[in-house]
Amino acid sequence: MTLQIDVLARDGQARTGRITTPRGSFATPCFMPVGTRAAVRTLDTADLEALNPPVVLANTYHLMMRPGPEVVQRMGGVHGFTGWSGHVLTDSGGYQVFSLDPKVDDDGATFQSTYDGSTHRFTAERVVDVQLQLGSDIQMAFDVCPPADAPAPVQRQAVDRTAAWAARARRRFLEQSGHQASASQFGIVQGGLDPDLRAESAARTIEVGFDGYAVGGLSVGEPQNQMLAALAATVPQLPADKPRYFMGLGDPVGLVECVALGVDMFDCVLPTRLARHGTALTGEGRINITNASFAADDHPVDPQFPASPIARYSRAYIRHLFNVDEPSAARLLTLHNVAWLLALMDAAQNAIAAGTLNRLRQQVAEAWSRPSADGQPGR
Repeated sequence: MTLQIDVLARDGQARTGRITTPRGSFATPCFMPVGTRAAVRTLDTADLEALNPPVVLANTYHLMMRPGPEVVQRMGGVHGFTGWSGHVLTDSGGYQVFSLDPKVDDDGATFQSTYDGSTHRFTAERVVDVQLQLGSDIQMAFDVCPPADAPAPVQRQAVDRTAAWAARARRRFLEQSGHQASASQFGIVQGGLDPDLRAESAARTIEVGFDGYAVGGLSVGEPQNQMLAALAATVPQLPADKPRYFMGLGDPVGLVECVALGVDMFDCVLPTRLARHGTALTGEGRINITNASFAADDHPVDPQFPASPIARYSRAYIRHLFNVDEPSAARLLTLHNVAWLLALMDAAQNAIAAGTLNRLRQQVAEAWSRPSADGQPGR
């Protein structure tokens, strides 16, 4: 059996359902925490089991550099290496590679490692091979990821190379018995902010025939209205019977707006990165728990989220942990932020089923536009 999605309810373009793989199933729309180096920062596998995310990400570039795919494979893949029995999705590493100013040609990209300066080369085929060694449930095809505002010729070349690499990646995946290994493979749509180029990239990616489709190259600093316009030109082109994945989005307003456009899956480092800097996601918007205004605040971090894993602790206590550089501070706030986004996606699922997604969108937009509990704008 390969991956499949069953849509259970719709509200406008939004949909909720279940994605089933040989490993099990999970509900959508969903948020997937990022465990770049086979670990979600500051959390362990027991924490993840308690949070119960639908999928955890790992990164092909970083795991190829350290400890190496052969080591991970020998340890039973990412699942055995980490002791995590849930779903794992591996990014191709393309975003990381293209941030390293690589030498790119039609065959692939050559780059220097950020770990030791050594030279490496990624091709569509090499990335498939490494991900099969990592043993992920869902792997991403290698794509060209230019900035969203890159000039038109750069975007054109990125779309052309992404399409060519997608065909090669799919061929390699099937040759290497990817499906027999219980893995699925997603293609990635590029095209910057150009709606026509996005639609073309979607059509060319679909023609290859993947198990699911991702939207890449957005949420990289462009205004939200431009991001949503590019997404709106893409999603209607994607098959209704395949999962749709928006890569790299964790902003609560952006999440519910993209859900409304029909996206099923999301990932982002935002909840963990914010937590390490003392910022919490709450129903009142974003708050910085290290602010002096919380020094004697006996409320939980988010009074509107009683199911938070850290609901027993006061804002004053969490602030204290940060102010004395207690390592548990980042872990506790990471638990909260990840749980908060998982709960937001649960709320989106329920709202779609009830036909009330627009009400949820309004609630999230209002909460994240007004001043938050520390006096700062929610976003």
